[in-house]
Amino acid sequence: MKFAFKTVAALALGLAGVGSVQAQDIVRHDAGSFPISSAVEIPAGKSIVYLSGSVPSVIHPDAPKDSLEAYGDTKAQTINVLESIQQQLKGLGLGLTDVVKMQVFLVGGPENGGKMDFDGFMAGYTQFFGPAAKQPVLPARSAFQIAGLAHPAWRVEIEVTAVRP
Repeated sequence: MKFAFKTVAALALGLAGVGSVQAQDIVRHDAGSFPISSAVEIPAGKSIVYLSGSVPSVIHPDAPKDSLEAYGDTKAQTINVLESIQQQLKGLGLGLTDVVKMQVFLVGGPENGGKMDFDGFMAGYTQFFGPAAKQPVLPARSAFQIAGLAHPAWRVEIEVTAVRP
């Protein structure tokens, strides 16, 4: 009987330890004053959700369909794409606070001399992440200038990775 009790007690302690590991939170490492995390650690046992790249939809239907005016500038496209991502996440029972990694692809159009509009991107991004957005849970993030996207007027594509709480 003593042996059975010790075995059950040891098993209970072991399972208690497993539960506490799974209950750990995601760790986000501060990147100073820039509104991103320098790194994000995900504990074992969490479900990772990868969203495909999201691109802007038409925001001005009266503009010529292949024009930049139809999709807006980089700031407007960033807001449009992040709103779309927010809705996709909501449909999965997640939110922007669950995003741990973001990859941003920016196209430098002729309106900016071929250079990406990083300031325009940041103006849209900070409406969703950082102190101005009152949403301090920040993803690790990379932003790249690329040669182009599938549509000539698109300036922004964003991919996110989220973790189910």
